[in-house]
Formats: sequence, structure tokens, C-alpha cells
Amino acid sequence: MSKSGMNRRQFLEASSVAVAGTAAAVGTGTILVAPDGAWAMTLQVFDEHTATTLLHMGREIYPHDRLGDVYYAQVVEGLDGKAAKDKALGTLLTDGVAGREKSEGTVKWVDLSPGYKLATLKQIEATPFFQTVRGELVTGIY
Repeated sequence: MSKSGMNRRQFLEASSVAVAGTAAAVGTGTILVAPDGAWAMTLQVFDEHTATTLLHMGREIYPHDRLGDVYYAQVVEGLDGKAAKDKALGTLLTDGVAGREKSEGTVKWVDLSPGYKLATLKQIEATPFFQTVRGELVTGIY
């Protein structure tokens, strides 16, 4: 036990409870942590909502039950890094997510049923937004 009265295990448990499933602002970016604390994304451009939506899109476009969210999160983090260097790409992706929300009215896209999510993605599969996300998934997952 340390002088503070807290051992390493207690510190880690307290820390994970404090940040699990949350996004924290860090400098000019955001850190998005998985609800179970298994992974985290450091984001420069995307906010929590955009990153979460892109992660869910990845799962719908290339669903793999045996693949953890960490693999999809790495793809989103890679897209965010590219968007930080290419403002047009950042705008394409953030506007694409916003367009998904606008088309669904008051319901967030991530809260739609799996069948309806897939149907909405099929409607936009020819768009540059969809093709950019799909292309990054192909190289990031496979």
C-alpha cells in the first residue's frame, strides 16, 4: 500500500470507473473510452458522437461477431488522424454523420434497430462518405 492509503489495484479500479464509457476533453482532442475500459481512442477532430457513429457504421458494414470493438475503434481513430491532416476529409466525415442524424429526425442513428441501420446505409452506399468509411474499414480490418 502506498503512503496515500491506496494500492495500485484500488487506484486502477477507481480510475477505470471514473472514465469508463465517457469522453474527456484533453487539450484540443477527446479521449473516448470503451464502457468496459478495454480500449480507448484519442481523437483530434471527431467528437464522441461522430466517433461512436462511425464505429457503429463499421460494425454494420462489416459485421463480425468474433471481432471486438477495438478493431473498429482503431479504424475510427485512423480516420480521425487523417481528418486532422486533411480538413476536407474531416468535413466529409463529420457532415456525413450529421446527415445520418438529420435524415432520422429525433432518433440517433446508433439507436436505430440493426435492420433499419442497414437499410439507411444501403441508401447512401454510393456516396463519397460511405465509400470513404468502407474503404478505411477494408484496409483497417482486413
